[in-house]
Amino acid sequence: MPLSAPVPRNHLHTRRYEFCGYEREDGLWDIEGRITDTKTYGFANEFRGEIRPGEPIHDMWVRLTLDDTLTVKDIEVTSDAGPYRICPDIVPNFQVMKGERIKPGWHLRLKELLGGVRGCTHIVEMMGSMGTVAYQTMYWRRKRSTSEKSPPPINTCHAFAADGEVVKRFWPDYYRGE
Repeated sequence: MPLSAPVPRNHLHTRRYEFCGYEREDGLWDIEGRITDTKTYGFANEFRGEIRPGEPIHDMWVRLTLDDTLTVKDIEVTSDAGPYRICPDIVPNFQVMKGERIKPGWHLRLKELLGGVRGCTHIVEMMGSMGTVAYQTMYWRRKRSTSEKSPPPINTCHAFAADGEVVKRFWPDYYRGE
């Protein structure tokens, strides 16, 4: 169901995220993300001159290459557009993620390694969501091929509440209801 009809308003800004997950022929996985920010109006920018309506203020890409354990084997980051000349200078810092594993605490680890002046707010924010995209991309293949028994995602969201119907139905050993 869509949102209710809004009051009259003026559209000013659009942020778009796009994520894609790929299974590679070499047995690894690529998770790609892109963020773009655009305005509906033009404005002057000291470093880029006039930014026209619809022209990206931010246009940034990330490719995480992962193995079956969700360990980052490689990372590629680009910053095609930013509001400041120095924005792309931070791109090499993202190599610090090589060897890190997507697991509980992924968001915290991103902030520890790339938060504040060590990274780019927009890219770090996007990479947090890329962890979820990795799970969604790899889930069924990993479930069939791994002997590693992962605990169910109890209490990670409303649907997976320990005392809820979904846990009762799919993971009764973890159910904590009446």
